[in-house]
Amino acid sequence: MAPNMSLQSVNAILILSTDDKSRLLAKYYQAPHAPTNLPPGTTSAPGANPYASLKEQKAFEKGLMDKTNKTVNDVILYDNRIVVYKMESDVMLYVVGGPEENEILLFSVVLALRDSLAILLKNSTDKRTIIENYDLVSLAIDEIVDDGVILETDPVVVASRVTRPPQQDIPNMKNIDLSEQGIANMWDLGKKMLADRVRQGL
Repeated sequence: MAPNMSLQSVNAILILSTDDKSRLLAKYYQAPHAPTNLPPGTTSAPGANPYASLKEQKAFEKGLMDKTNKTVNDVILYDNRIVVYKMESDVMLYVVGGPEENEILLFSVVLALRDSLAILLKNSTDKRTIIENYDLVSLAIDEIVDDGVILETDPVVVASRVTRPPQQDIPNMKNIDLSEQGIANMWDLGKKMLADRVRQGL
C-alpha cells in the first residue's frame, strides 16, 4: 500500500512555560482539506488534527513537558509523534510532526522559530517578553508554518516580514506639500473635483 502523501508536515507548534508548565502559545494544525470521514480515533491520515479538543491538547502538553524535562535530547518520539524542541530561558519551543515525518525538516522549523524570536525580541526569548509581544510571536509562527505546511525557515526573512509594513500601505510623503499654501491648494482642488462630479450628475 502506497504511503499517504501530504505537504502538511507540522501538527502543532507550542510555546510552554517551564516554571509552571502553562501554555503561552499553541497552534494546532489541520489541513483545510483533511478527510472528514475517518473512523473515530484515527489521527494518522494526512492533515488530520491529532488533538481536536482543548482537553486532549492540554493533556498532550502536560505529558510532553513532563517527558522533556527529564531528557537532554532535541528530538523525541512521544504519543506516536515526532517532537523536536529547544529550551530558551524559561520557555520551551516545540514542533510536533507525524510519526513518519523527517526530523531534520521539523528541526529546521524549531531553529527558525528560535532564531526569528531572538531577532524580533532582541535576544530576550522569555515568558514575560513573549506575552508582551504576543502579536509578533504569533505572526512569526504564521510566516514559518501555514496550516501545517512549512513556508519559510530563514529567520532573517521571517523577522523582516513580521516587522516591515507592506510598501503599498506607506504613503509617499516626499511629494506632499504640507505647508499652509499646499493644504489650501489641496482644498481648492478637492472642491473643484467635487463641483465637476456634481455637474456630471455623479
